[in-house]
Amino acid sequence: MDNTQEKMDKIISLAKRRGFIYPGSEIYGGLQNSWDFGPLGAEMKTNIKTEWWNYFVRRRGDMVGVDTALIMNNKVWEASGHLANFSDPLSECEKCHRRFRTDHLELDAKCPDCDGELSASRQFNMMLKTYLGVTEEKASEVYFRPETAQGMFVNFQNIIDSLRIKLPFGVAQIGKAFRNEITPGNYIFRTREFEQMEIEYFISAPKKDSDWQNHFEAWREDMQKWIAHIGIKSDEIYELDLPQNELAHYSKRTIDFEYYFPFGRKELYGLAYRTDFDLKNHSLKYRDNETGEEYYPHVIEPTFGVERTLLAAMCSAYTEEDAPTSEENGTEKRVVMKFPKWLAPIKIAVLPLSKKDELVNISQKLANDLRQDFVVVHDETQSIGKRYRRQDEIGTPYCLTIDFDSLTDGKITVRDRDTMKQDRINISESVKYLKEKMTEVI
Repeated sequence: MDNTQEKMDKIISLAKRRGFIYPGSEIYGGLQNSWDFGPLGAEMKTNIKTEWWNYFVRRRGDMVGVDTALIMNNKVWEASGHLANFSDPLSECEKCHRRFRTDHLELDAKCPDCDGELSASRQFNMMLKTYLGVTEEKASEVYFRPETAQGMFVNFQNIIDSLRIKLPFGVAQIGKAFRNEITPGNYIFRTREFEQMEIEYFISAPKKDSDWQNHFEAWREDMQKWIAHIGIKSDEIYELDLPQNELAHYSKRTIDFEYYFPFGRKELYGLAYRTDFDLKNHSLKYRDNETGEEYYPHVIEPTFGVERTLLAAMCSAYTEEDAPTSEENGTEKRVVMKFPKWLAPIKIAVLPLSKKDELVNISQKLANDLRQDFVVVHDETQSIGKRYRRQDEIGTPYCLTIDFDSLTDGKITVRDRDTMKQDRINISESVKYLKEKMTEVI
């Protein structure tokens, strides 16, 4: 299927209908670009975060993790440069008063909505402000963090003191961040509340460019492997090496891993070489106990968004194809989400052929047994064909059917999501069979 807005509309419809993503506060008219993750969306987000943590933290000997506060001392944001520099250019329509990011408009453009004149551009700080304490006054102003990175930087010395860890090493964090975006949009791609998976990888002060470049390239390759791991093909990604005039104030080099979304090519992940900007601003030096040398470590920063990962995975997995029907040479369109098996929100559907007690008793017991190892749904509503299609739409890798033959031969039918091929196996072998299937490389 073409990567078009029509495809995006179909994904949004499926996501709501099947319980991936709902509009936030919908019964009260919603809230601009606010989204809630339903039962399947919550499972997918959990799968993404758990797999990412295993992939980048637990399977490496040079990584540790933290979980830091959403609200920090304002001096953190002064030192990091966020209060002075974390802003976007804003223009307002003088007719309809809608606001736009100036850098997203053409030169000398008019309002995209009403063709009105736009005001002169001004800088708009995206830090989301709130208050601590019982009064709302200047002294009580604080900010929700716009990124998870600073919580890792300010705990740099604590981590070294606690673990006696040596450079190079990385600190990882998964958590919420908040940005008062001028123009949020494109579904869950750009929201004011989002979840990041970030790494700050600390290296020795480089003596030559190759010292940091080697680390940078190693992380680049790891990010490429992760992208493939979530089911995204290499030709769906464009690596943009940002020109010097577009780099963030802290960066010497940044690569944006851009994905071809239905609404355009947009940033999925980022990889930045932040030099010693952060630890120098926080006055946090590293002391090499072997040489006695003290210096500010440099930082390589791979950044991942949870919601963007989920959205890209859904766009890549969404497939429309012809499927055979029970009629001779008959076909029908089926929609199937071809997620990697580890990412699928439901791993197995157990489907009794009918609601008769003798079949349901077996299917319920099988479902309960399988729940010790897998996320399982038990579905006995509608025809078996419609239930297959329902599971295809949510990306369930395997459907297990209990039929009347199961009462005598002790076997069930296993249907593969992608090939629709069916195997007949003994009920007693189902756990072993499915564990082997789940670990197969597609």
